[in-house]
Amino acid sequence: MIGSLTAYLDSIRARDPAPRSRWEILLYPGLHAVGLHRVAHALFGLRLFFLARLVNHFSRFLTGIDIHPGAKIGRHLFIDHGYTVIGETAEIGDNVTIYQCVTLGGTNPANGVPGKRHPTLCDNVILGSGAQVLGPITVGPRARVGANAVVTEDVPEGATMVGLKARSTLVPVETWLKDFIPYGTPCKEPCEPTGGTRVDELEAEVALLKAQMATLLASQTNGEAPAPVSGGPQRRSRS
Repeated sequence: MIGSLTAYLDSIRARDPAPRSRWEILLYPGLHAVGLHRVAHALFGLRLFFLARLVNHFSRFLTGIDIHPGAKIGRHLFIDHGYTVIGETAEIGDNVTIYQCVTLGGTNPANGVPGKRHPTLCDNVILGSGAQVLGPITVGPRARVGANAVVTEDVPEGATMVGLKARSTLVPVETWLKDFIPYGTPCKEPCEPTGGTRVDELEAEVALLKAQMATLLASQTNGEAPAPVSGGPQRRSRS
């Protein structure tokens, strides 16, 4: 029992540089929410639904984190800061990290059809703050969902999802093999393979078109033939 708790605290400390000791981690609301969920889930499994909900509501009041008693959670889940919602049929693997204001939600709740409605997170997944993972989809092992991304489709193993609606950005293998990246989003490495070069090219093309238009208008005013405009952007070859 003590050994399992120590391993859990050490797994959180490995992902969070803020605490100076294990004692600080014992005050984390995410730790309390997961612990109370274990109790609520056990009551839910015994079909003591009212008692399970009672524990759930107490946990939400205490921590600001709402985990349905029916959700299945693996080992060493780290919910940083809180204000997270996890639905009834959500399944979470081992060593998953969830930052603040994340929702593991269902889709089309108005149809009243029971069954699998919430996401499945495989091992070592990282969900950035504000991420919305919706529907009975699967987020593959070691995948990352960036801050405020909205994910409604399956996520491949090791992919990074960014944007609204989220799209996959394949990351280099040396990034994929890193043990942990906070908030699920690489900061120094580019998420897009082309970086910002395409934006620079488009801005240069707009500047060229403006120059050409100005030259054309000036030549028409003076009754002269328009002079060619040089200095246009040179496109990079794409392989």
